[in-house]
Amino acid sequence: MTRIDRSAAFERARSVMLENDRGSYTIPTKGLYPFQWNWDSCLTALGQRHFDEDRAFTEIETLLAHQWPDGMVPHIVFHVDDEGYFPGPGVWRTGRPTPTSGITQPPVLAFVLRRLVETCRETAKAEDRARAMLPKANAWHEWFYAMRDPKGEGLVAILHPWESGRDNSIDWDEALAGVPTEGVEPYVRRDTTHVDASHRPHRSDYDRYMWLVQRFRSLGWDNAQLHDASPFQVVDPGFNAILIRADEDLASLARRLGASEIAEVAEARVAKARKAFARLWSEKHGQFVCLNRVAGKLVDSASVGGLLPLLAGLGTAQQQGLLAKRIREWRARSRFGVASHDPADPRFEPKRYWRGPVWIIVNYLLIDGLRRCGLDDVAGEVVADSMALIEESGFAEYYDPTTGEGLGGGNFTWTAAIIAELLTSAEA
Repeated sequence: MTRIDRSAAFERARSVMLENDRGSYTIPTKGLYPFQWNWDSCLTALGQRHFDEDRAFTEIETLLAHQWPDGMVPHIVFHVDDEGYFPGPGVWRTGRPTPTSGITQPPVLAFVLRRLVETCRETAKAEDRARAMLPKANAWHEWFYAMRDPKGEGLVAILHPWESGRDNSIDWDEALAGVPTEGVEPYVRRDTTHVDASHRPHRSDYDRYMWLVQRFRSLGWDNAQLHDASPFQVVDPGFNAILIRADEDLASLARRLGASEIAEVAEARVAKARKAFARLWSEKHGQFVCLNRVAGKLVDSASVGGLLPLLAGLGTAQQQGLLAKRIREWRARSRFGVASHDPADPRFEPKRYWRGPVWIIVNYLLIDGLRRCGLDDVAGEVVADSMALIEESGFAEYYDPTTGEGLGGGNFTWTAAIIAELLTSAEA
């Protein structure tokens, strides 16, 4: 991109973020997602910091203000009423002062918080605000291992596909088949009124999503019970890699801010998780894959979640090279990368939610991981694809990797935020 192109693209990204700003939190996009989402907000702060540092911190503080007493940070905060989204607070019924969902999302918060502190111009102010958030971030990480790793193996499970952030991935098909559908309350989806139904999860999948919500709700959202009560328990390499990286960043930030006790417990969690992670490697696929904890076996599904361990520098140098090779192979099979699933897999669907499309936020996490592992050439290729997609199709929620068509919601906040982040990066 030329210098003028970069400036124009940044202003377009900024306008999208401002359009979706609701004062103390940001919605992903109008209509389809009218509330505050967990990892959307954290990643949005990365973009906000380039034109309003104070606002970027407020975004994360607003999310943490709705942390549960046990440490969990929910995946949705329902700040206002809006009947255009399902399932709303009347379905979740979590009993929180401000309604929230009862599940969580990938913990990118500490990863983002460290970057804010290290790059903000008002350093002392940034450090003060971050210092107040450290115990909350640590409590969330502790919650993961207490509630989602009950045997102390070092890896955490997600109990609902929506917790993964990759809601409808092929990775979940096998485990989701073990979730019943009997007794699911009648419901009316809202997502298919906003976007093409052929791009969204099937009704049979949605029935199982809702069964899990009802099951957890019947237990009063008691996280001490949910793991063993769930027929869906999946150890996702992408989710665990994000948690490991977040703990690394939490430890680094804690040491900088004089919170040595938090740093030490975070470092201990990282050490244990790194040792356990090797069991997720698949020689067949040349990448990491999910573990179905209920079945006790690896899942035969090669998704982008198995490439995200680059973010935490996981695997041997040889394995990291193989992950970079996979990225190049997938890019060679489509016009744009990085697809959310191996395009060579017959189950690949280029337009259906998380079963093939490109997500700019995932590209960003891959770029960061590739650079960390010294794979800068491949990182540059993913940056170029990301920029080409927004030049061709704007700030969409996700994109068809075979055509570049923008899909899902339009004027999407975290897409804009990540493009702003990449545009201001020295390596972009």
